[in-house]
Amino acid sequence: MAFIDYYKVLGIDKSATTAEVKKAYRKLARKHHPDINPNDKTAEHKFKEINEANEVLSDPEKRKKYDKYGKDWQQGEAYEHAQRQQHSQQHYGNFGGGGGGFGEGDFSDFFESMFGSRGASRGRSRTSGFRGQDFNAELQLDLKDVYETQKRVLTVNGKNIRLTIPAGVENGQVIKIPGKGAEGTHGGPHGDLLIQFNISNSTKFKRDGSNLYANENLDLYTAILGGDVTVDTFDGKVKLKVKPETQNGTKVKLKGKGFPVYRKEGHFGDLYITYDIVMPTNLSSKEKELFNELKNLKS
Repeated sequence: MAFIDYYKVLGIDKSATTAEVKKAYRKLARKHHPDINPNDKTAEHKFKEINEANEVLSDPEKRKKYDKYGKDWQQGEAYEHAQRQQHSQQHYGNFGGGGGGFGEGDFSDFFESMFGSRGASRGRSRTSGFRGQDFNAELQLDLKDVYETQKRVLTVNGKNIRLTIPAGVENGQVIKIPGKGAEGTHGGPHGDLLIQFNISNSTKFKRDGSNLYANENLDLYTAILGGDVTVDTFDGKVKLKVKPETQNGTKVKLKGKGFPVYRKEGHFGDLYITYDIVMPTNLSSKEKELFNELKNLKS
């Protein structure tokens, strides 16, 4: 397998921090994503390399092995175990044949003989499967898209994957699709697909978990005298009773009119409406006269 310089793939130095790795990955993943570059094999290959590089370099343990073993980083533990075993056997005179242990530069040859074709020529067949790498993807959605459970088809590394997106998924939340990552080596299992949801909000509602918040204008006369007002909820309009002498900033709760609770079918948070009293403008002479009468009555 040809060596891939993951640092060069992401365009970063070996001294880059984890945050810098993530930043570089997100920038390149957006640029080369298959949804943005349909039927572009070059972009598809580049996107795969970017995901592989991020999978390794964003994980401190994997990155440490990669820096030490290069292309054979996934078999690093097996190599170190074999080294320890060989040294132990030589110490007790059981390994045979004399000679020293493996040098630090010999592990590629060691892996070829241990896992490749040369293993059979030694009179034994030793196979050890290694799990494939995880793939990372981002999915851009609007808040309206996650109010109800929906199904999507994603294209990841040229493969169509059917995905059910549960209602109530959070911005930044990551869900795992088992077995949809890279193929394993030597018969090992596939990795997983990790999808991060980036949820924008084009609505008037502010979301906090499963609760929603919104402001509603209320004219001065209704605030003083009371009455009915029609307000928006996420799934339609409702009519509310306004109490007389309602103050600016008054908050009312509409139970069960919030956002779906993730993974709890039929459960919803609450909607909180804050009244903003709107002062009348462009008053006529008669209106000003009546307000003066009210002012005199109060005094």
